[in-house]
Amino acid sequence: MDKDIYKAELYPLQVNLVALQRHLIADNRKLLVIFEGRDAAGKDGVIKRIVQHQSPRETRVVALGKPSDRDRASWYFQRWVNHLPSQGEMVLFNRSWYNRAGVERVMGFCTEQEYVRFLRDVDPFETLLVDDELIVLKYYLDLSRTEQAERLEARKSDPLKTWKISPVDAVAMEKFDAYSEARNAMLAATGDAAPWRVVKADDKRAARLAVIGDLLSAVPGIDYPHPLTSVDPAVLRIWSKGDRPTDFLEH
Repeated sequence: MDKDIYKAELYPLQVNLVALQRHLIADNRKLLVIFEGRDAAGKDGVIKRIVQHQSPRETRVVALGKPSDRDRASWYFQRWVNHLPSQGEMVLFNRSWYNRAGVERVMGFCTEQEYVRFLRDVDPFETLLVDDELIVLKYYLDLSRTEQAERLEARKSDPLKTWKISPVDAVAMEKFDAYSEARNAMLAATGDAAPWRVVKADDKRAARLAVIGDLLSAVPGIDYPHPLTSVDPAVLRIWSKGDRPTDFLEH
């Protein structure tokens, strides 16, 4: 996407995000936005544009590190519960409990029993959140094999991006197909309480605009200062369990 067009379309979306936050505060609503996806898919960039002009008192970004021994000895969902939004807050998870369906599954960081139990428990868990009037939006950002390879390589040469490098990056391309299989299994097994929004993220700018536009449309009852525009279905799709990943995503 052309940079000037992108900036022109981003500005009214960010103005609307300010209105969204005012609405959440005034009506004591709670919003949780979960970002999952392949390594280098652009989760950090989308989150940055969402929170850029938000009040830091009512906006939090949560990116938990490696679980501690105590975390591993506790209920799997426990370490995320304390980070859930309270009334008037928007919280964005940069990766979440879905680690178990993604990197833990692919890298062998969990047992088969733990994985199966997670797929069984995650929808009932999210149902509890939704029943408590928590708005839950989940975005999975996907990349083509070629684009992921280019972005991971760019991390090595750009000194401003070297902080993103992790040991998992070294095997991301080697296990590209395994991550596709894990993604497909997750999309097929989860999402009853809070459906997935799947994003084709090869074009970072188009992906950012699509996610923000969808987020705004997903919270009803707000009189936005700028009209909402339809999200390009070639970039973002609200997923149904019966959808075939091979019709939309890299496989």
